[in-house]
Amino acid sequence: MDTQTLPLTASVQAWTGGSHFQNLAVNLPALAPGEALAAVDLATVCGSDIHTISGRRPGPHPGILGHEAVGRILSLGDGGARDFHGRELQPGDRVIWSVTVSCGQCARCRAGVTAKCVELLKTGHEPLDGPWGLSGGYASHIHLRRGITMVSVPDLVTDAAAAPVACATATVMAVMEAAGPLARKRVLVSGAGMLGIVACAVATHRGASAVHVRDINTERLALAREFGATDATAPGNDPSGFSVDIAVDLSGAAQAVESAFEALDIAGRMVLAGSVSPGPAVALDPERMVRSLLTVTGVHNYEPRHLQEAMDFVKETRDIYHWDALVEEPRPLSELQFLMQPPSGRSLRKSVTPLQEQRGEHHDHP
Repeated sequence: MDTQTLPLTASVQAWTGGSHFQNLAVNLPALAPGEALAAVDLATVCGSDIHTISGRRPGPHPGILGHEAVGRILSLGDGGARDFHGRELQPGDRVIWSVTVSCGQCARCRAGVTAKCVELLKTGHEPLDGPWGLSGGYASHIHLRRGITMVSVPDLVTDAAAAPVACATATVMAVMEAAGPLARKRVLVSGAGMLGIVACAVATHRGASAVHVRDINTERLALAREFGATDATAPGNDPSGFSVDIAVDLSGAAQAVESAFEALDIAGRMVLAGSVSPGPAVALDPERMVRSLLTVTGVHNYEPRHLQEAMDFVKETRDIYHWDALVEEPRPLSELQFLMQPPSGRSLRKSVTPLQEQRGEHHDHP
């Protein structure tokens, strides 16, 4: 699209603190070399944004939240921009983008830990009056800075399937990489939210001999079975002698972490990814770790390769798992404040789109 046809401003829902949002018009930025401007077609509501407005995690405000989104390239800076595979992007291309923006030069980036770049910026986590104001998905447009990873969306992958890839699915890819080979392994997944459901599908797809899921929500346990779980029950119902080779905690609950650790067999491995908010300390017996050759590791965010792996996985399994069914029908962007509550039942993601507003469509509040 010719830049002369672009609007001058983006329509955004700016978080102003607490549970409050304000509709604002934000000037579109001038693009630097290697940058892009995209129109947001769909954004899903990640649980971390709900935690932010409820005070469970800090966040600058006013700011534009939203880090799970899919959109179309509208304009490119000098020299253009490329996707993960190095393909030069063109106006009209559908893309998703990473949660993190890294410098690529610091010691952490050079060591392959770009998610902890010393100059890290995060999609949907930046102040509106900062150097990257138009950074969130709850807006009609987003400024894709140099250093962000962009992944092309195949035509066969819908917006509803693509948007959660940018956070939930990509994070699971990082978690499962940390877990190691899964073929013929017994896997325990604690927490059957969006990440847990994806983890079930990945573990099954990679040849796990059994995938055990623990959650207190019976509807989500049923959903886990549809996405590959061989055993899905409430915590505390494990039989005597229950043991696994891999334990993945995506719940962040201290009791779940302790139970998962106790279930590890000889040479077992536990990956923690759900503990992203302050909580009580967990006691892990170091003697048992030594004598049983156990490994405990943590994963936070993901690397660029995981975003591409996640998109490839969703495309490859689109006829096996109903990814679209995990996302509710989109609501207008103006209704965002009414969607900032934990999903219930089989719904794992609420979603918004600015397109309905542009077309003059309106819906009653949920």
